[in-house]
Amino acid sequence: MKYILMMNCPKNGYDSFGSWPKKDIQAHIGFMMGFAKSLRESGNLVSAEGLASPLEAKIVRAGTDGAPVTDGVFPESKEFLAGYWIVDVETTEQAHAIAARASAAPGPGGAPMNMAIEVRQVMSGPPDDLL
Repeated sequence: MKYILMMNCPKNGYDSFGSWPKKDIQAHIGFMMGFAKSLRESGNLVSAEGLASPLEAKIVRAGTDGAPVTDGVFPESKEFLAGYWIVDVETTEQAHAIAARASAAPGPGGAPMNMAIEVRQVMSGPPDDLL
């Protein structure tokens, strides 16, 4: 089963991250790189990406003529998607255990951040009862 593990960041998180001491930023990035490497080596990693700052985000819709219409950035948002992992595991419990490992990434002073990681199953198609 595939699951997406989504790491959200509070609105002020991008600014505060940049103000951490350099050694703490390097420790956090090193943890994330090592975490992805361990998932890759275990065969559980399908994909993982960090996302650019929400200041670069736009909402896109099709206009009446089909041309893209953009809107944003939305500073009133409370949280933004910072990055994600897609993992392939045998059980939901394995996905939760992997999410807990990601949650414990080090923050300032090396203390675990205990970030909330949203875990959702990646569906291969619509549920049978809807077809």
